[in-house]
Amino acid sequence: MLEQPEAAESAASAPAQPVSRLRNWPVQIKLAPIHAPYFEGAKLLIAADCTAYAYANFHQEFMRGKVTLIGCPKLDAVDYSEKLTEILRSNDIQSVTILRMEVPCCGGLEMAAKKALQTSEKFIPWQVVTISIDGKILD
Repeated sequence: MLEQPEAAESAASAPAQPVSRLRNWPVQIKLAPIHAPYFEGAKLLIAADCTAYAYANFHQEFMRGKVTLIGCPKLDAVDYSEKLTEILRSNDIQSVTILRMEVPCCGGLEMAAKKALQTSEKFIPWQVVTISIDGKILD
C-alpha cells in the first residue's frame, strides 16, 4: 500500500524549487531522432514513464548529466529495440542506464534495451535500476 503524505508537511517545510535536468527534446523513444547532436558522447538514460513519478529525486539522481529517453511498452504498440539499436549504432553513446519499475510490464523496456545493446555490436557499459511502486530503489 502506498503511504499518504504526512499531515505535518507544509509549504513552509518544502525544499527550494528543484532544477530540471532535462537536456534533450523530445524525450519519448518513439519521437526521438536517430541522429541528434545531444547523443554524441552522451550517457543515455532509458526510463519507464512511471519512474519519474514513483521516484521523488528522479531529475537529480538519474537525469543529471544524461540524455533521457522514456517509454512505456504496455501503452506504446512498438518494438523499442529497433529504434534504440539505431540510436546506439549511429552515435557515440558512453553508457546506458535502464530505469524501470518493479511491475511486470516494465520488463519489456528492459528487454528492448538489452536487445538493442546486443544488436548494436558495440561495447557500451550498462546497468539496470529497478524502482518499487512505493518509490524505493530495489537494485
